Amino acid sequence: MDHVIDTDWSVKSLSRALAETHLLREGEMTARVVEGTDPVLHIAMHEFGDLPVFLSVGAEQIVVSAILWPVDEQPDQAAFNTFLLKAQKLVPLSNFGITTVSGRDYYELFGELSCKTTLQTVVIEVRMLAENAIRAASDLRDNFSHAAA
Repeated sequence: MDHVIDTDWSVKSLSRALAETHLLREGEMTARVVEGTDPVLHIAMHEFGDLPVFLSVGAEQIVVSAILWPVDEQPDQAAFNTFLLKAQKLVPLSNFGITTVSGRDYYELFGELSCKTTLQTVVIEVRMLAENAIRAASDLRDNFSHAAA
């Protein structure tokens, strides 16, 4: 059973914990802290073609996210956005959003956890988000293309 822990995670403590845990398969992922105004954990998901997953820690929650593709490259954006909202139930533990990177909007997939969750739950969220990002980039986009045709 997964229990809530007493100590809040930080990006640096999660980085250390991921480096030391036996919860990961060998070569599954590599995590490094990217310093900035707020540090972010950059996780390369090797089993998913080095898919970059980003983890940030706020006062009450951990956010795990993956950037998908530029919004301006999506044909019929309004219809696709509606499709994404309706398909939301097909993507467990993840949500779709739009984020701006260097002045350009991108589709993003993200999940949120309490800062007081276990490392096991964080690992499950990172794995699930990576799997969902790959599925979104292929299956959901393909299904939309066929539905729109």
